[in-house]
Amino acid sequence: MFWINGKPADSVALADRSFQYGDGCFTTMLTINGRIQNWSLHIERMQACLDLLDIRTPDWNEVEHWLQHAALPDNHAGLKLHISRGEGGRGYSPVGAESPTVTISQFSFPSHYYQWRKDGIELGICQHKMGLNPLLAGHKHNNRLEQVLLRSEVDQMGVQDGIVCDIQGHVVETTMANLFWVKGKTLYTPGMDMCGVAGVVRRTVIQDAPSMGLKVLIGEFELDHLDNADEVFITNSVLGVAPVISIGSKRYTIGPVTRKIQENQSS
Repeated sequence: MFWINGKPADSVALADRSFQYGDGCFTTMLTINGRIQNWSLHIERMQACLDLLDIRTPDWNEVEHWLQHAALPDNHAGLKLHISRGEGGRGYSPVGAESPTVTISQFSFPSHYYQWRKDGIELGICQHKMGLNPLLAGHKHNNRLEQVLLRSEVDQMGVQDGIVCDIQGHVVETTMANLFWVKGKTLYTPGMDMCGVAGVVRRTVIQDAPSMGLKVLIGEFELDHLDNADEVFITNSVLGVAPVISIGSKRYTIGPVTRKIQENQSS
């Protein structure tokens, strides 16, 4: 079911700038027994993108009310919050588009995520590369064409997900999640300065790592940097934390750091 600006709806205007240009941003949230997880962090990520795009800020208290009304009461479920600049003007200029459109949708928790959390996930390696775009890097804006192409490649490979590199050969993320790996007492993850999406769970994992005795290194890494990793895992807001058991032909063991981080996320 969908809601637009708090009211049930089954269509969006053809002149909406998200449909026309991908002009807006979105976030996807986990709900537990109808309660939104990490709501304040989702507001922060959305606000940062709205500020960058110069889209008027909605009343977050009102948006939260709409989301709580839409949330499924299930033990685990999801919500998607999508904000576009709204309707107005012709061409790329945003002049005249002054009433943002807030779209909310609900969805059931993907049942296979439980298995991925427990038994791990197998990753392929995408041949398509992400372009460099420092202006929009880190943000979950509504133009997702790179991800559509990458996900299509993963589907054709017949794997659960795939690691994505940028055009310079640096690891960025997977098609649906942020990527981490552990070597000794160091936790590694790619930077989001040139491309990719800086996820909410990624942020919490980075914040919690020092309390687990882990040093965090965020930077530019090539694929072979993962070859000698002790553990690898991925994160996104709905999935949470899932161990990686293989990347191509390379196998990995589900280790204690990944399990501890999973425990921290669920507490």
